[in-house]
Amino acid sequence: MDLEFQDVRAEVKGIMCTGRLKFTEQNIVFKNVKTGKVEQLTSSDIEFVNWQKLVGTCGIRIFLKNGNLHRYCGFNESDQDKIAKYFKNTYRLDMLEKELAIKGWNWGSTKFNGSILSFDIGNLTAFEIPLNNVSQCTTGKNEVTLEFHQNDETPVSLCEMRFHIPSAELAGDQDPVDAFHDQVMKQASVISISGDAIAIFREMQCLTPRGRYDIKVFQTFFQLHGKTFDYKIPMTTVLRLFILPHKDGRQIFFVVSLDPPIKQGQTRYHYLVLLFNMEEETSIELPFTDEEIEAKYAGKLTKEISGPTYEVLAQVMKAIVNRKITTPASFKGHSGTSAIGCSYKAAAGYVYPLERGFIYIHKPPIHIRFEEISSVNFARGGGSTRSFDFEIELKNGVIHTFSSIEKEEYGSLYDFINAKKLRVKNTGKSDKPAYTGDDYGDSDKEAEPDAYLARVKREGQERDEDDDDSDESTDEDFNPEGQESDVAEEFDSNPSTTESESGNEEGGGGDKKKEKKEKKKKDKKPKSAKTISEKPRKSKKSKKPDDGRPKRAATAYMIWFNEAREEIKSDNPGISFVDIAKKGGELWKKMSTSDKSKYEEKAAKSKEEYIEAMKEFKESGGGAESSKDSKESKKSSKKPSSQKKVATPVKSGSFISKEFIESDDDSSSDEKSKNITKSKKKSSDDSSDDKKSPMAIKSKKTKDDSSKSKRERASSDGTSEEDKSKSMKKRKSDSEDDDVDESSGSASDASDSD
Repeated sequence: MDLEFQDVRAEVKGIMCTGRLKFTEQNIVFKNVKTGKVEQLTSSDIEFVNWQKLVGTCGIRIFLKNGNLHRYCGFNESDQDKIAKYFKNTYRLDMLEKELAIKGWNWGSTKFNGSILSFDIGNLTAFEIPLNNVSQCTTGKNEVTLEFHQNDETPVSLCEMRFHIPSAELAGDQDPVDAFHDQVMKQASVISISGDAIAIFREMQCLTPRGRYDIKVFQTFFQLHGKTFDYKIPMTTVLRLFILPHKDGRQIFFVVSLDPPIKQGQTRYHYLVLLFNMEEETSIELPFTDEEIEAKYAGKLTKEISGPTYEVLAQVMKAIVNRKITTPASFKGHSGTSAIGCSYKAAAGYVYPLERGFIYIHKPPIHIRFEEISSVNFARGGGSTRSFDFEIELKNGVIHTFSSIEKEEYGSLYDFINAKKLRVKNTGKSDKPAYTGDDYGDSDKEAEPDAYLARVKREGQERDEDDDDSDESTDEDFNPEGQESDVAEEFDSNPSTTESESGNEEGGGGDKKKEKKEKKKKDKKPKSAKTISEKPRKSKKSKKPDDGRPKRAATAYMIWFNEAREEIKSDNPGISFVDIAKKGGELWKKMSTSDKSKYEEKAAKSKEEYIEAMKEFKESGGGAESSKDSKESKKSSKKPSSQKKVATPVKSGSFISKEFIESDDDSSSDEKSKNITKSKKKSSDDSSDDKKSPMAIKSKKTKDDSSKSKRERASSDGTSEEDKSKSMKKRKSDSEDDDVDESSGSASDASDSD
């Protein structure tokens, strides 16, 4: 029975990496959750195991026969008995508890055990140093300095440590400082260029980091040597190797995944992306004998290797790093290749569906494993129907969006997703992203109230009600039986003469006017505000009347399509209306000329019949009448728009007619009154059909008298005061008559226009 722990942390180059630890009969397997790297320890290689109490948690240390030490923490105290029992029954090993020194002294003794340097205080260990993390070791007069490999992922990193050896111990044949240095250098991972390189590749094109580099492969590391920068990368940092064909079929990508990444300034490179031409070939000769190659690489390499450059480099790296090379899965896109052209953020690149994940090349390179994915989504592209977006949501809430993918790639990509049993979620672009996989609601199940949708529905219902009741007026302010205004104002659309006005014309009616006002106040109803829409509703266009005009002749394609429509529906069940037309167009293009000729003959015959029918229609005069009616309708539609007036309403009781002009000595006022009189006369003549009512003639006459009296008033500067008072009384009476005549005249004009 296997034993598994989910939340366990392993120490890797100064950083605690979270992962899953599994004990089996043959192996102890630790899988890094972040990188997906799997580390296996064979049960037969274990020398002993210890249980340790750490700060806030517990851990185990597994010491191997080759001298390497592996430490894991994140266990509870209750797990001690369970793990000890499993080691005893499965591996036949006793798990002893190892205590640590907690005195805090900085002097003691050092012991070398395999690749571990332990500093002991008394009989207890204070701390341990894995020597494979040491990058350099230097000596002084009586001290030794250890320098360590830096891990950019750690918030705090140990750079160096110094050990002082007192002079009292400088006795014996060998210097203790040199002996200490030799012990460290045996197990230290010191990158020093000594000896010949296994293989050298000149002027290789590198996309990240950008430039051309010479690649020199050594036993423990490989070097990128460029004109500006130089990188030394340990083989232990190589995580994965990829070979990815380019979409053009002439180039190929070779990708090296690194953990920890290399650093250039503040930029970190987790991937090395090399680009090769597939036709470029090379040959190398390894600086080893056949026996050494067989002993070191177990037949994975030969003394002479030749072939395409990318294959030779991949073969050498695979043998030294001892990693598998990942290639695209059996996926084939619309173009026949494994690459899907897309854009990530502002850069264009390619997405490759792999057997256990996706990788995007190249700026920046992204590798996504299936076990990291919470769900995927196919979304509509921004404003384009020829492409779509492919979104990948990870379990940690991060969403990667690959946009501008051709719609032809949708079918093959969707089939690949279903085959890998990934969760597909269809959401709209307007949905708010949720960063918890289970709480990410579908747009179809959204239960939030939509105020805009409710308003649109309400407006549609009101429009339908308005169309049904188009014959009835919904304006509550308009009440033809009970007039609200005492005077027929100029801005009223259709004023009628009230009883008070008729009384004034006959010479009385003051009491009736007061009674009318009181009655109006009682009958007046409160106004109800009704808002249908912020924008004005467009008037519906009336349909053209059917004048018996013959229909146009159908084309050959339409004749065929009408016959084949039902057949297309039966062959493609569930097909949409738009797709029926698309399918018909595709079938019509594939038809041969002989098959189309039958329908072309029908179309030609139908066209001849249409021409004859149209000729008979025109001879009967149908076309001329319709054109005449259309001209008249256009003319009538333009006419009322020119007569439309916009007037400013004034307060009741202080109405002033436009013809009344205050008495001043400015000559321009006379010209304005003339222009106003002429414009009103012209509009009244256009609106009437050569008919004038007696009220309109009387209004014109009073206007002429008014203008004449004004001119006489402007020229009479030397008259006496008595004559002035008489003329003022006369003008006042004339203006009152003008007000009455103007209101009645406007009523007659409105009735004529109706």
